[in-house]
Amino acid sequence: MFTDTIAAISTANAMGAISVIRISGEDTMDIISALMHKDLHDARGYTVHYGTVRENDEPVDEVLVSVFRKPHSYTGEDTAEISCHGGVYITRRVLSLVLGAGARLAMPGEFTQRAFLNGKMDLSQAEAVNDLIQARDSQNARSAIHSMKGSVKKLIEPLTEELTQIIANIEVNIDYPEYDDVQQLTEEEILPAARNWLVQIGKIIQKAKDAAVIREGINTVILGKPNVGKSSLLNALLEEDKAIVTDIAGTTRDLVEGTVRLDGITLNLIDTAGIHDSEDTVEKIGIERSLDALRKAQLVIVVLDAGREPDEEDEKLLQMTEDKNRIIVYNKNDLHPLEGVLSISALQGDIEALTDAIREKYRDELSAAETDTLNNERQIGLAMTAERAMQDAVSALENGMELDLVTIDLQKSWTALKEITGEAGREDLLDEIFSRFCLGK
Repeated sequence: MFTDTIAAISTANAMGAISVIRISGEDTMDIISALMHKDLHDARGYTVHYGTVRENDEPVDEVLVSVFRKPHSYTGEDTAEISCHGGVYITRRVLSLVLGAGARLAMPGEFTQRAFLNGKMDLSQAEAVNDLIQARDSQNARSAIHSMKGSVKKLIEPLTEELTQIIANIEVNIDYPEYDDVQQLTEEEILPAARNWLVQIGKIIQKAKDAAVIREGINTVILGKPNVGKSSLLNALLEEDKAIVTDIAGTTRDLVEGTVRLDGITLNLIDTAGIHDSEDTVEKIGIERSLDALRKAQLVIVVLDAGREPDEEDEKLLQMTEDKNRIIVYNKNDLHPLEGVLSISALQGDIEALTDAIREKYRDELSAAETDTLNNERQIGLAMTAERAMQDAVSALENGMELDLVTIDLQKSWTALKEITGEAGREDLLDEIFSRFCLGK
């Protein structure tokens, strides 16, 4: 499929013990043999060869070359990986010799793109390669590994097969109308199958959305009046003194951010300026930023003072957040113990009751993240497109529309599912996806 040979540095461009330069394409063995002054054209796949990379007759570096023969390589092409000594200078010099011998510099993600186009993996598996590289924790890594093994395709295939069967039933009726009563076929076979299909994809989409919350982290705003202990809570969650804590009201005048992990749940924390009426120009700007953060928040922790009855400003905060996903917590219970409510002492680091409440609130999402599911916005978006198209088809069937018109929506749904794994992908879409990869992958 490809006539050119590509190369790139596949390890970090920094000081290190070794660097790896990857080469893939039909001229791979010519290039390696020329650089090492050693004939490796007949080298078997999955073998490693010691030698010296030379520029003319001058030795440049002693290297190990790993050989992978098509089609049993990552890209499906003849591939070699040169392991040279690390360091920016020597790595770039070896790469320049590879490029001078006939390869061209690979574009970001081009090795994986070739693997996809050569049938070594589907599009969801290719995306999972990048997800694994970008993984911030064991949960994201585990999800990516499952996807690399084809979990997304296994999830989608039954839906695709059922949809194909529905379309086939309609096509047979259109081509051979004398064999079946149209109304009977629609009521007894097509509509029940379509409705059941919608239930199945609805569950898959919801589980994917739940899992996405855990993978991407929950944007969490800590909200409360000045001096209620918001900054102390942020510091306790982060286990570091990131926010300034004093007895002076209004210490926090801007957003203070941090990230914390709670047994697989990532909170993207924002400590806000205390929301109250103020004439201070700087404080008013901080309060406006706090309100903007509140509008974007996925979780709001409303902090109240355990030593005081909720006043008008507290009630206003509770009213502002009543439609938000929130947890109400009373702080300073070391000074004012309370019964029957969620209470903590942020200053003393006694926040276990709050962290337990957060884990309980996201128990379903955490469970979803531990199962096989769709893994990014593109995949979820395509599943939703397939769902909407099927909803249109069901509505048309219920209204007695001609079956040949119904198949337009069904085929749209089928195409959207196929695009998840790249079997009905478009060139511009593929270029966009693989451009997000790092160079050398």
